[in-house]
Amino acid sequence: MSQAEHASTSVAQRFPARHLPPPQLRDLPPAPTRLGPIIGPGIVAAGVGLASGEFIIYPYIASQVGLVFVWAALVGLVTQFFINMEIERYTLATGETVLTGFSRLWKHWGLVFAAMAYLANLWPGWVTSSATIVTYLVGGSVTPIAIGMLVAIGAVLTLAPVVYVALEKIEMVKVAAVLLLVAVGATFAITSSAWGDVPQVVTQATVPTEALAFPVLLSALAFAGAGGGQNLCQSNWIRDKGFGMGAYVPRIVSPLTGQPEAAPSTGYVFEPTAENLSRWRGWWRTANVEQLVTFVLISFVTIFFTSMLAYATVFGRPGLENGISFLQAEGEALKQSVGNWFGTFFWVIGAISLFAAALGIVDYTSRLAADVLRVNYLKGASESTVYAALVWGLVVLGSAILLVGFAQPLALIVISACVGGFMMFIYSGLLAVLNRRALPREIRPRGYRVAVLVWSVLLFGTLSVLTIRHQYLTNIAGG
Repeated sequence: MSQAEHASTSVAQRFPARHLPPPQLRDLPPAPTRLGPIIGPGIVAAGVGLASGEFIIYPYIASQVGLVFVWAALVGLVTQFFINMEIERYTLATGETVLTGFSRLWKHWGLVFAAMAYLANLWPGWVTSSATIVTYLVGGSVTPIAIGMLVAIGAVLTLAPVVYVALEKIEMVKVAAVLLLVAVGATFAITSSAWGDVPQVVTQATVPTEALAFPVLLSALAFAGAGGGQNLCQSNWIRDKGFGMGAYVPRIVSPLTGQPEAAPSTGYVFEPTAENLSRWRGWWRTANVEQLVTFVLISFVTIFFTSMLAYATVFGRPGLENGISFLQAEGEALKQSVGNWFGTFFWVIGAISLFAAALGIVDYTSRLAADVLRVNYLKGASESTVYAALVWGLVVLGSAILLVGFAQPLALIVISACVGGFMMFIYSGLLAVLNRRALPREIRPRGYRVAVLVWSVLLFGTLSVLTIRHQYLTNIAGG
């Protein structure tokens, strides 16, 4: 048997053509020699994730119980770093999204996750939060502002010539704005006494279940940085950026202003030759660094400082409401302690940040579903057209939810987080199976990376069971 025939046989064994054709053989493109050209997917992940956890959930927890739960942000982010890298491992090696990989294990796995992501993000908690902050600035009613924002999001995502490029630019501007808020807040708003209490993050670390509902704590862990379906979309973002074998796969473009491509979205694999494995090590090293210095570092710094802002301004204040309105109280406190300009600046950055997060959430939800539908079910359709239809589906359904009167931001976000945590429980286990089964022996996950996936299964599985039990005891048995 020739070397080419042996390689083709190996691919056929690892990717049996039960539901999808096996990937094609190609050489792995050369790895970048500098980090700069591939910076982007981690910032997009951080930009989309700099929302519920950073501006709402962790500051809300700090406003209620202090700094005793900030440790959970680091646990959530480190866990998600390893999850994200296993997602990236599959796409770097195949050019396929991880949902396509899951569909190779069972035809409908991709559809299950896409449907769960769509269900989790039907509830427009982020855009409602942004609209709520806008009312602090200019007045008005939350519902029409939120619906207008949803329509604007639909327009941006369907008119951009190349969707990923537009998303990356928007999220980079958003991250820069948030980091500016952090820098100014650390200089002018966080008091010396608050800085003195920082050791409480470690010395008084606890799980404050007596003071806060368990679903809120699950939300904090699941949405530290990213969470739920957003982690899965790391595949799509690095593929659109041209990482690894993703360089061979077309990108999603606007069906109106771009050139939609109906090329197949199944992927390409490389033979583990010495040259390809050398290139792989370059890609793997650079992808890990990109994710660590953008997604993990930016997310943790932001969670820490926004929690500190809330702690320094509104912790212990009597009569503080149990909801997102604490952001209004925090803004007013910042006006008093620093100046009117800073309270207004805080609300402006918050509104922009949450709007950009909502835009990213609509993008990744639609992107995941479009990829699954295009590859497995609508093989004659353009992925760009399917994506646009799904975007406007979220806009319409989100608007309908708001019009029927369900517009409490924190409740909507907790619903999304609980679904997202359950998703993470399932796909952490599937990642270990997929990457150990489908990838060449030389690049499979080993040792501590497999152990972290097992930890993730146990963590999010336990949290999901405890949350379901809490909801049952609270809303059913207690009713």
